[in-house]
Amino acid sequence: MPSQEHWATARGYVDGGPVTDPRTMIAVLDPAAPSVRVGEGAESTPDDVDRSAAAAARAFLGWATLTPAERARGMTAGADAIAAEADRLADLLVREVGKPVHEARGDINGGIHLLRTFAGLAGDLGGMRDLTGHPGTGQADGVWLQHVPVGPAVVISPWNTPVYLCLNAVAPALVAGCAVVVKPPEEAPLALTRALHLLAAALPAGVLNVVPGRGATVGERLVAHPEIRAVSLTGGIATGRSVLKAAAGTVKKTHLELGGNDPAILLEDVDLGVDTLRELVAGCFAVSGQVCFNIKRIYVHHSRLREFLDRFTSLVDQLVLGPGHLPGVHLGPLTTEAGFRNAQRLLDRAREAGHHVHQGGRWAGGVEPAEGRFIRPGVVTGMDPGDELVVEEQFAPLIPVLPFTDESEAIAEANRTEYGLCSSVWSADPGRALALARRIQAGNTFINAHRVGASVPLVPFGGVKQSGLGRNHLHYAVAAYSEEHAVIRYSDPGHQIPGIEPWSGLGGPEANS
Repeated sequence: MPSQEHWATARGYVDGGPVTDPRTMIAVLDPAAPSVRVGEGAESTPDDVDRSAAAAARAFLGWATLTPAERARGMTAGADAIAAEADRLADLLVREVGKPVHEARGDINGGIHLLRTFAGLAGDLGGMRDLTGHPGTGQADGVWLQHVPVGPAVVISPWNTPVYLCLNAVAPALVAGCAVVVKPPEEAPLALTRALHLLAAALPAGVLNVVPGRGATVGERLVAHPEIRAVSLTGGIATGRSVLKAAAGTVKKTHLELGGNDPAILLEDVDLGVDTLRELVAGCFAVSGQVCFNIKRIYVHHSRLREFLDRFTSLVDQLVLGPGHLPGVHLGPLTTEAGFRNAQRLLDRAREAGHHVHQGGRWAGGVEPAEGRFIRPGVVTGMDPGDELVVEEQFAPLIPVLPFTDESEAIAEANRTEYGLCSSVWSADPGRALALARRIQAGNTFINAHRVGASVPLVPFGGVKQSGLGRNHLHYAVAAYSEEHAVIRYSDPGHQIPGIEPWSGLGGPEANS
């Protein structure tokens, strides 16, 4: 294991500089060895929150007046600064989140890529669109439309992929012209906070502020703050409801990417070769099941069920578990104690109900760790469609597999939950798969794929039903931090706009009698 001396401190960054005053600190523990202290995160005070919101409001006035190209230059400089420390940040992420090195590097490098990608959109932003003379503009002499930044924004980021998912919200907000306040996850604030400090130092003071702390204190105060005009949350449904309630008092623009319980439907003609099975295993067990759009339940045509289970569990048995810094590890520990306990509870309930639980995997180096929040990857069968492991998001390396007999049954089961983030259909017949995919209630449906990277940037990403509000990706994400401002000019409104007749007597000779 890495030395206990390797730890870090996540402190706030407000109005152009780090917050160095003494603060209550929240311990950050290694989920692979919870007795090891990786570092600590500051518990920001109410004054920190108020100062960060005020700083963002002041900085917004200048940042919004810059051209998108000028904003992009600061973002690119910040991306370069993060890239210079990418290896160090990935190592820190392994220790605080527990994910394997390859996933940690993807988290950091993906975040850097997002900053550069959104900076690259600068040429498409800004300016006014001239709609004069278009159908629907009436008799106006001139009609113009521009997109303007909504104002200071709050980003509340998750712990499972903290750097990438945070910058997935911060980058479009910055290029749109918003100043931003970020609340990092208290469970894993270290690598993200360091990356945000590097980015903030490349921007004008107050454009990017960081206030670590707990959601119940720091997060709620930020969301309700009157100087904040937009909120972005990536998290669970319960947290999303709380954010909506807190934001309602000042009617903020709210973007929520919430949980998922993604179904994968395997038709009877599915190719069950090793390439397909690898895709399914990766889609189920990446980040130890702790990804919002991982596959969370698999529906297999009854005629292929036995064949699928034999081949799928054979690959699951080959997965390697262990601390994320060890070579060859596929699954690290679960990040949070609450998630670990919930996974154990789900396993216990499945066994008590008489369901068949196949737990596979092998330990890195052949030795089970003495401690750690490890859950061996599990495949659960024999359940009823309404069982908790099927209808709720487990966020753990446990996958229920259920048979179906016809397509209508499969669609009904796929759509029966209140989740609707992603989904997938697997078939050798592209036309048949497409027809079925169109009937699934989800933001994205993939055909013959379903894992991180499957959603393409050209189309929006987000959920339906209780899986969220709003969309990510490219211009869709920038729109989440923008408002449409129309400018309309008239030279003779009395003749150009109907309805002045009732007022025609005003100002005549009789008005003075």
